[in-house]
Order: sequence, then C-alpha cells, then structure tokens
Amino acid sequence: MSRTCLTIILAAGEGKRMASAMPKVLHPVAGLSMVGHVIAAAKLAGSNDVAVVVGNQAQRVSQHVLALDKSLKVYEQTERKGTAHAVLAASEAIQQGYDDIIILFGDVPLLKAETLATARQGLANGGDIIVCGFETATPHGYGRMIMDGNSLVAIREHKDASEEERQITFCNSGIMAFRGDRLLDLLTAVKNDNEQGEYYLPDTVQIGVANGLNTMAVEVPENDTLGVNDRVQLARVSELWQARKAEELMRAGVTISAPSTVLFQHDTVVEPDAVLEPNIVFDAGVIVKSGATIRSFSHLEGTIVSQDAVIGPFARLRPGTVIEKSAKVGNFVETKNTVLGEGAKINHLSYIGDAKVGTKANIGAGTVTCNYDGVNKHATTIGAGAFIGTNSSLVAPIEIGRDAMTAAGSVVTKDVPDEALAVERSEQKTIKGLAAKIRKRNQAIKNAKKA
Repeated sequence: MSRTCLTIILAAGEGKRMASAMPKVLHPVAGLSMVGHVIAAAKLAGSNDVAVVVGNQAQRVSQHVLALDKSLKVYEQTERKGTAHAVLAASEAIQQGYDDIIILFGDVPLLKAETLATARQGLANGGDIIVCGFETATPHGYGRMIMDGNSLVAIREHKDASEEERQITFCNSGIMAFRGDRLLDLLTAVKNDNEQGEYYLPDTVQIGVANGLNTMAVEVPENDTLGVNDRVQLARVSELWQARKAEELMRAGVTISAPSTVLFQHDTVVEPDAVLEPNIVFDAGVIVKSGATIRSFSHLEGTIVSQDAVIGPFARLRPGTVIEKSAKVGNFVETKNTVLGEGAKINHLSYIGDAKVGTKANIGAGTVTCNYDGVNKHATTIGAGAFIGTNSSLVAPIEIGRDAMTAAGSVVTKDVPDEALAVERSEQKTIKGLAAKIRKRNQAIKNAKKA
C-alpha cells in the first residue's frame, strides 16, 4: 500500500487487576511482551512509524519498547483522562501528516497484521473513520457498535448504553483507523460528559457523523482482539496464541502429535517434516530444521537442531547448543554452548558443556565435561570418531583426539592423542571372604541397636 501510516499504541494504563509490580503491557505471551506483539503486528501491516504512549511506570515501559526497536516514537501521558486524551499525547507525531493513523492498545497480543490491513483498506476506499468490531455472545462490558444500515453512527460504552443498546452483540474491539488529516480535529472535539468523566476515543465516531464524515465498521474475529486485564485473561490469550502457532506449523508441514502439550516461543522456528512429540518446551531462540525429531519431555533454549537429528526424550539443550545433521541427544542429557558434530551421539545421562564434539563421536553414559573451575569456563574438544567410555570425567581445558578412546570410569586431565586410549583408574584389589565378614559385623551392629 502506497499510503503512509502511523500507528499509535496506547500503553499508559495501570493494569491494577494484574496485581503486579510489572506494568501490564510488559507481561509476556510466548516470551514476548504484549506490547511487543502489538508493535510487531503494526510493523508487519506496513506502518511507516510506530508511536507508543506511556504513563504508568513510563521510564520502564519506554526503555522496554526502545530496546525492541530504537526507531519507535515514545510519548508520555502524564495524566490519565481517557483514551482520546492519551492519543493527544502523540499529537507531535500526528501533525507530521500521515495518510492513515491507526490506534491500538498495548494489551492485545493476538492482533493480526491482516486486521490492520483491512482497516487501512477501508481508508483507502474513502472512509474517514474505520472501526474494527466483533460479534460476541457475551457483550457485557464492551462498547456497542450502533449501526444505521451499513454505516456506523456511534459507539456507546457499556456504562452509558441504554437497555436497548445493551442488547447489541456487535462490539467495539478498540482498533480504530483515521484519515490522518481528520484526527486532531476529532480529538479536540471530544467532551468528557460521561459517567466516568473521561475523554473517550470512540466518541470521535459520533462527532464524525455530525460533521458528515464517512464512518465505517469492519468485522474481525473476536479472539484476534482479546485484551488482557488480569492473569486469567493472560493465560487465556497465551493458550490461544499457542494453539494458533501449532496450527500454523502443522499446516506448513510439521508433525505435532499432541499440539496442546507443546509450548512455543514467539521466535520458535520449526521447518516442514520435523516431528514434535508430546510435552516439549521451546524457550527463546530455537530453530528445528527439516526432518529433525524432538521427543517427549525435552526442553530447548538457544539451540539449533539440524536435519534428521534426534533429541530426547527428557533432554535439556541450553543456549549455544548446535546439533548437526543426524546427530543424537538421548534421555537425561544436558548440553550448553556445545557443537555436536554430524552423526555424533550422546545417548544418555551426560552433561556436555563448552565443548566441540567431532563427527560420529560416541559419548558414553555418565560422561561429564568438567568445564568450570569455580571462576572461569574452559573448553573441551572431542575429535571425530572418538569413543568416550561410561562415567568419564573430562577435566577442561582438554582435547581428545580423532578416533581416541577413554576407558570407563576415567578422570581424564591430560590431552589424548589421535587413536590413543586414556585409562585413569586405581588398581583393583580383591580380598576373598571379606564381604562375609563385613556383613556379619554390620548385622551385629543392627541387632545391638534393636536391643
């Protein structure tokens, strides 16, 4: 769309019902703040500029949004006198002359860019004010969209609505779009003659009608416009976001056997033909490539899983982990800051951190890379084709050569050359008959205690 666009996001509210020291709009959904989701939708919809109006804990919210995108414009509403008053806080941006201006709320994380594009299209088709509304079976508390045929003539807040108007089920989502050269005049004409004594942004509709403007409503899905006022609603929108993400991935070719048990982050990438078993948690920064399998009860963060690799069950992959093609990480294995080479295996019960493991190396059960000396981290390098025996402790910094081996139970403190075997064990002693004597002594102690 060639028209210029400014999006203003209202994020000044106190959010008292969240019962939280954190500003409401900073609470996360799938690892991204609610206001972050709204910013992303605005940018995806083609906004040239995005302005955020802050109020409650203004500095904290400002720092957060600018950390997301330093090009954002931030304005402070020093007094909270309603939504129209909040938009006026961004009057400096409004005056810069945009074709389209969209008003959004920072607590609507399910918002889709397509919804905003629909509103903008209404402006392109000659509308002066476009309001997104939704049909609902439970309209209580929402502003009602009052229609005259196909024209929107007013929005009545629930507290100010008549009994007849409260029967209307077409409700205001809060998403409004204005022709840029009309908005300031509309805002300054809003009065605070309502039960709350506030300046309501929806009153611009009735003002526009009185001045002969073209006011229109477009219907959007209710779930896309759900706002969050408390922790229950936060859980609800999080659940809906997860369901939407799972459906999107499955339609793109990912197999998810129990979608409701898999938790994604906003930045999770899963390529077609990957397989996700039940009860998986993806934290930030995970990429799962085509053909990979993530088995049940695995937790991944800051990890790349390459083609045809197999992870889990019960695996924990921490930041800095790269699993290369056809490699395998089995049950009760933890990795961090580690590259596992193509075809390499860590099948069970191991911790591998700050390590580089070569192709087709095999790490035995109970192996630990001893990477931390209490102050600094140190690296372990394991060569291609190496075999690390069960219960080996590799004390870093250390290098195990290509096709080298360590014997089970060894504490390896020195580098092992290519094709060499490292054995570190004390000599085994076998004393015949001693086990029977120890049992007899222990039983006598036990009998004495009972007596």
